[in-house]
This record gives sequence, C-alpha cells and structure tokens, in this order.
Amino acid sequence: MNNPPAFPTTMHNYGDGKYASHGMTLRDYFAAKAMQGLLAGNLSTLQGLDKSFQSDGSISDIAYKMANAMLKAREA
Repeated sequence: MNNPPAFPTTMHNYGDGKYASHGMTLRDYFAAKAMQGLLAGNLSTLQGLDKSFQSDGSISDIAYKMANAMLKAREA
C-alpha cells in the first residue's frame, strides 16, 4: 500500500545539514477526514456501514479501515 506524505515535504536547514519534515501520512489524513465525517453524522449510522467497515473497536478503527480502502482505491 502506497502511503506518501499528505502534504508536500518541506526542507529545513539546521546548521550542518538539511532535514525533511514529512508531517502526517496520507493514511492519517484520510483517517482523520473519515473520523470527522463519522463524528459529524448520527452515530447510529455506524450500524449501516458496509460490512467491511464494521468493527467491534472504536470509531478510530473504522476510520483507519476507511483510510486503508481509500489508499487501495488510489492504486486501482
């Protein structure tokens, strides 16, 4: 699964060398957006999710399952 940085990489020069700041990954960004949508909606709608997203875990577990599906869809 390809999981690049969500935003362009920034280069910083700290005296003796350059360092890249990668920030959050695309998977984390997708999961955050999915969680935002889940929390903004009626939580009872979680029961209506596709079976592949249903989970005995937390909303964050569901959000990361959705993020993984979005990354997989990008490869298609």
